[in-house]
Amino acid sequence: MKFFNRENEIKEILHILNKEPDDIYFIYGSMNSGKTTLINHIINEELKESNKKYAVFYVNFREYDVDSMDNFVEALFEIDENSKSSKMKPYIESFAKGLNNTLNIYYGIKIPEQLLDRLFGEKEKGRLVFKFIRDLFISLNNKGIKPIFILDELQMIKDIAMNGGKPLLKGLFQFLVSLTKERHLAHCLCLTSDSLFAEYVYNKGELRGRAKYLLVDDFDKETSFKYMDFLAKENNIKFSNEQKEQIYFTVGGKPKLITKVVSKLYDKNLNEVLEGLLNDEIQKLDMKFEIMDYSKPKVKIGENIVEIEKEDVFKSLNLFKDRYEISKKEIPTSIYVYLIKENILFLNPRKGTLKPQSFLVWNAIKKVIP
Repeated sequence: MKFFNRENEIKEILHILNKEPDDIYFIYGSMNSGKTTLINHIINEELKESNKKYAVFYVNFREYDVDSMDNFVEALFEIDENSKSSKMKPYIESFAKGLNNTLNIYYGIKIPEQLLDRLFGEKEKGRLVFKFIRDLFISLNNKGIKPIFILDELQMIKDIAMNGGKPLLKGLFQFLVSLTKERHLAHCLCLTSDSLFAEYVYNKGELRGRAKYLLVDDFDKETSFKYMDFLAKENNIKFSNEQKEQIYFTVGGKPKLITKVVSKLYDKNLNEVLEGLLNDEIQKLDMKFEIMDYSKPKVKIGENIVEIEKEDVFKSLNLFKDRYEISKKEIPTSIYVYLIKENILFLNPRKGTLKPQSFLVWNAIKKVIP
């Protein structure tokens, strides 16, 4: 997807990266709102203009089936094919010494295979993993290079336990606090599209005063129109204001959906494309609700397992017939948890509000709910 607009978010994140690390930053937003695209643009384009030296370590947990501590370690590290070192300190020093460019980008943290094998063989993997990263970041700071540690789709590790039974997420948070608030060694950016996870983190007392939150939202109407013009020019087509209104009020300001509309216009007219997208979304909702006639879904709320009644789901979604955003207090917790897990609603934990994942979902809700 082509990068477009996001000047305010770019300015805020660059401001964060230009000052001393002092907080963990959670970058959250609804599905396909452009979080990863934004971060990759900043890494690959904006930081090139900086007068500071950076080493970016990007880990996307979505790319891995992370269900154990071993999988977590595999996701974090990337084999350094140029080193056969078996000792931690000499390798870290040689790695840091070899970074001369203003911007160094790695997808995973570089480590020799022998050292990685050693980590896998240790009972206390978590302690050694965090020690390796800490010592690497200290060495980089000593060379005048500021690490940027990016953890994308962090919710994927929420249920993993470290050796000894301690939750991995809690141990990782403590480690990230030590890197930022205590030692000021690295910028830590955590991305998630899971709004229940964002709410969980936001309400965790242990991170209060140690973490800040940045919402990457869908485009507003004005920006959506500019994005349509941008795509239209690239595709050698032209939209009237009436057509732009039609697109916006069908799919909203989600960049990926607007791009999808434009990409389908090569052999279809606009009405056909929009009707097709809306009908697909209606069918998805219909299927979910038909299944509920035969099997009631369940969600976990605290220590309790709650069965979800179709009637309660319809009653809750009926609130969106006249409104796009409501307070989460208007819907029972079990119902909104279910609707979020089904990618129907999105929760903004800072505002305590719920809204459909997109205008497209909103329009489907209004068609499906009696």
